[in-house]
Amino acid sequence: MSIHSQPVKSRAAASSLSERGALDPDEIWWRDHQPWLQERGYSLRPRYMPDWIPSWKGTKKLWVGCEDAFGPVRFNLLDATRTSDGAMVLLKQIRPSQHPNEIDIGTYFSSEPLKSDVRNHCVPLYEVLDVPDDQDLKLLVMPLLRDFDDPHMETVGEAVEFFRQVFEGLQFMHENHVAHRDCMGPNIMMDPKPLYPDMYHPLSSHLKRDYSGPAKHYTRTKRPTRYLYIDFGISRKYSAEENSPLEDPIWGGDKTVPEFHRSNDPCDPFPTDIYYLGNMIREYFLKPIRGVEFIEPLVMEMVHDDPSERPTIQQVVARFDELVKSSNSRKLRSRLVYIKEDPALRLFRNIRHFFRSTYYVLARYSALPTPSL
Repeated sequence: MSIHSQPVKSRAAASSLSERGALDPDEIWWRDHQPWLQERGYSLRPRYMPDWIPSWKGTKKLWVGCEDAFGPVRFNLLDATRTSDGAMVLLKQIRPSQHPNEIDIGTYFSSEPLKSDVRNHCVPLYEVLDVPDDQDLKLLVMPLLRDFDDPHMETVGEAVEFFRQVFEGLQFMHENHVAHRDCMGPNIMMDPKPLYPDMYHPLSSHLKRDYSGPAKHYTRTKRPTRYLYIDFGISRKYSAEENSPLEDPIWGGDKTVPEFHRSNDPCDPFPTDIYYLGNMIREYFLKPIRGVEFIEPLVMEMVHDDPSERPTIQQVVARFDELVKSSNSRKLRSRLVYIKEDPALRLFRNIRHFFRSTYYVLARYSALPTPSL
């Protein structure tokens, strides 16, 4: 799970330490708290056991090929296994003094009746752990998610379903008076369980959890999945009476927000959310992919330089619904073509897509893979 406010560690530095069988300094915190986490019902990987000895030590194994070779990409995030049911979860360190709203908003969307609303695409917050030796440190327990575009979507219908869900999710947040304020690409993720029923290693997502081989996965058409918004560190919840709240600009992961470049004056965060989502579609779909050009007029409205000229999320959803109604099954089943796709592989992918699509039609898999709840 990506966190906008935390620096990515140097993997090279971590590698040199791992070669010597040592933990990165930031990982020592997790090792020292492993017994407490075990008591709370969360087991960590062997690397974080107090008596851990690198599995390659004293052998001829290459350290880079061992399951316990690497630490987390970000120091405040670590995967774990919930001992009660074996589910893979993510533990996230946060300091409420720095991000006072994250727990409240996460708890709000993870509580009934909002929790059960099918339009709720906010990451579930399973539990908040009070760290015993630090009063200003909490651990958020959430499901382990995967980047929304890994693996790549294969059909127009898969992309359309993604658009539908992220529009629906932002509409749900805005109707509940929450502005995300950082809903760019890395803060939209995917529930991997439908695609990867046996899951995968959290740091080598192409491999099985035990490193014994490639992790098997399905397409989104065969196993539809849900997309979820994460990271409410700079999000804000307003009262129903605050129709157009004003907030000082706060930079998220996307540094291109037009109104932030023009002025430091307070502005309404809800149109900024619309820009973030439109720019995400522009950068992840319209620029690198052929096949989704139909959504470009809507996206260009969403990224308008003037926030007052952008549609509301209700208008976005209504216009998108009209676009979907005009798309036939053949269009939805067509292949997404990446502009930088290797020409040598294009023929192979076209042939594979033809036979796969034929199978999906005969097996009655929907061209618009909406997950059942």
